Formats: sequence, C-alpha cells, structure tokens
Amino acid sequence: MSRVFRDLLKKVGSGEHTAENLTRTEAATATKMMLLKEATPAQIGAFLIAHRIKRPTADELAGMLDAYDELGPKLQPIDGERTVVVLGIPYDGRTRTAPISPVTALLLAASGQPVVMHGGDCLPTKYGVPLVDIWQGLGVDWTGLSVEKTQQVFEKTGIGFVYTPEHFPLTNSIWEYRDQLGKRPPLATMELIWCPYAGDAHVVTGFVHPPTETLFQATLGLRGVTQFTTVKGLEGSCDLPRDRTAIIGLATTSTPDTTGIVPIERLLLAPRDYGFTTKNVPLNTTGELIADIQEVLKGEASDLMETAMWNGGFYLWRCGICSDMREGIVKTKELLTNGAVAKKLQEISQLVNSVSKAVFQPV
Repeated sequence: MSRVFRDLLKKVGSGEHTAENLTRTEAATATKMMLLKEATPAQIGAFLIAHRIKRPTADELAGMLDAYDELGPKLQPIDGERTVVVLGIPYDGRTRTAPISPVTALLLAASGQPVVMHGGDCLPTKYGVPLVDIWQGLGVDWTGLSVEKTQQVFEKTGIGFVYTPEHFPLTNSIWEYRDQLGKRPPLATMELIWCPYAGDAHVVTGFVHPPTETLFQATLGLRGVTQFTTVKGLEGSCDLPRDRTAIIGLATTSTPDTTGIVPIERLLLAPRDYGFTTKNVPLNTTGELIADIQEVLKGEASDLMETAMWNGGFYLWRCGICSDMREGIVKTKELLTNGAVAKKLQEISQLVNSVSKAVFQPV
C-alpha cells in the first residue's frame, strides 16, 4: 500500500512547476491511508508538509471530508423543527482572545436551537485553550462519554460534543505529525467545515484569510452543503470580533453557480452601531476565563457579557429565533439575566454526569 501512497505523494510534492492537484477520489484515498497508517511515517510527514506548501484545492478538501465521513463518527439525526447548527472551531485552541462559543451554544440550546461542536485537547500548533477545558471548568466533562452516550445527551439537551480523541482516535497520530512538523497541514483547514452529524446541518465556520472563505464555498458546494455561514472570526473561530467590523458570509441559495461555488450574501456588522465597545476581551488564564463566563451566566455586566450579547444577538438572528440583530441582543441579555442559560448548563452537567462511564473502585 505504501507504493500506492508514494504515487499520490509524488503528485503533490514534485515542486512548484510540476506538482499536480489530487482528484477528489485520490485525496480521499490519501487521507484514509494516513489515518489507517497504511502509508509509512516518512511518507505521511512528507505528504503533510508538501500539501501545505502546494495549498489544497476544493476537490482535495472534499475528498478529505469524504474520508472523514467514511471512517469517523457521526451523531445521528434528532427530531425537531430546526436544522442542527455545527460550529467549526480550530482544534488547537485560542491563545489571545477569550472564547465565547460555549456560552453561544448554551444560549442557542436554551432557545430550542440544537448545536453540535467538535474538538480535542490542547494541541499543536497553537497549544491554546481547547473547548473541552472550558466545558470541564463549567462542570461538563465531554471527554468521558462514548458516541452513544453523547447522542443521549444531544437528544435530551440539544447540545452534543464530538470529542475526537475518544470518538475518532484514528486522528490522534496525525496530531503527532503536526506537532513534529510545527505547521498546520490542510487537514486543519478541513476540520473547520467537518460535519460530524448525519442529518441536515447548518455549518458555521470561521476563517482568517479571504481565500479560505472562497475555498470553503467551493468545497461545500462539491459536498452538496448549501446551509452555511462563514465568519472572519477571532483567531479563525466562529466568535464575532469587537475590535473591527465583523465580516460574515451568508449562504443564500441551494444552487451552486456555474463554477460550483455556493453564492453568499456579504454582511458587515460594526459593534459600535449596536452600542458595544470596540475591543476584544483578552485571554488570560483558563481559571480567570471560567470565572468570567460564570459571571456572564449570572447575568453580570462585564466586557465578556458584551461579547456574549454581541455574538448571541447575531446567532439568534441567523438561526431564525429573532427577527433582527437588535432583537437578538435584547433576547440574549434576557436569557442570561433570567437564568435560562445557566439552567441549560445545569441540565447538561447533570445529564453528562449521570451517563458518564462508571469508574471501577477496588474494594
């Protein structure tokens, strides 16, 4: 099998003038061979760095997603009127700005909007604060649940978290290469639009560089995904910035154009137009972040509360729960101050604890 992989490696690693793009099928094959360790370590390392230098195409990302669909986990469809929202957050965490996405997810779930998140532990290349650490600090430990038990929590509470080290262990070895190489491979780009949910989903993805947004449009079009939102968010996340105008793309049609790209409507949101100060909340220690989030869940006024309202207003509007941003901001503040979001957190925490793996206690 390593000979098969060698031919794929030669295509992407032949240099600036002779390298070739992989077909969608070839990209899927290469991804599966890396995950299943059918390629040699030398081949995998060479492929990851060569493909980063070449830069991925939409066909290649679509093929990688095909491989993840074949080998990876998926939460099963749940009953409900609303399309499930899948939040794509960088797996290597945040290092500069305070994440608010767990609060956003709780807010949406408290409003009847189901949410799926996914991620792992503190990972390269940023080694930032991962989502699971924030959830653990809030009393919800997703790391001890099987996919089946996560499904139970998802069905009953409206929030599910696909914890990749437990639910998709084939990806663990790729993280070792990423650590050794010191650079993010194209798989890291693909993770932002991975959808570990088997039903209809609205994919929300962050991006940093404008070409990435266009790449996502084309990739999602190839995959038949027409419900999505792109956010030029904080550190590549889905969190709206407050220090600048938020640049957002809203998919507006179920039909890709002649180039295969799903058209988007551009939305520009300036925080000052809605009464918010134009600064992001810095990330200090994880402990301080957890304490600040707990204050937000009590409805206390703070800089992070403004961030929660700014993001909550947008996502409540985008999911169709509120008619516009201003109504969404008011609704967010109401749900935080009346305890509805804190109650949702308590519900999830209690359920996760009740279905967690039993720990053997020697007599």
